[in-house]
Amino acid sequence: MHEITREVTEWLAASGISDGLLTLFCRHTSASLLIQENAAPAARRDLERYFERIAPEDGSYEHDDEGPDDMPAHLRSALTQPSLSIPVQDGRLALGTWQGIYLFEHRRDPPIREVALHLIGE
Repeated sequence: MHEITREVTEWLAASGISDGLLTLFCRHTSASLLIQENAAPAARRDLERYFERIAPEDGSYEHDDEGPDDMPAHLRSALTQPSLSIPVQDGRLALGTWQGIYLFEHRRDPPIREVALHLIGE
């Protein structure tokens, strides 16, 4: 899990919009976006281990075009989400105290990832 809260916050600050709705969209089928605990690293490790258990690489999958982590990555993405919507209030993301935005990578050796951001507001 890669926290991207800082990058998103910097992008928001440069937009000049103070109130609105920010949508983030992960442009890949083997990674996803999450809002999760950002204070305790153990929470992230536990989440990653959970997904490894429910979609293991050693499963008997038909789809393995890009290696043994290919289909498990698609399963993990199907169980999470490709997009997030976050309110913007007074120029800030309306996240809770311990919430961070994460790109949840489901591949061992991923390609470069892209997250599209779209902000509407005033």
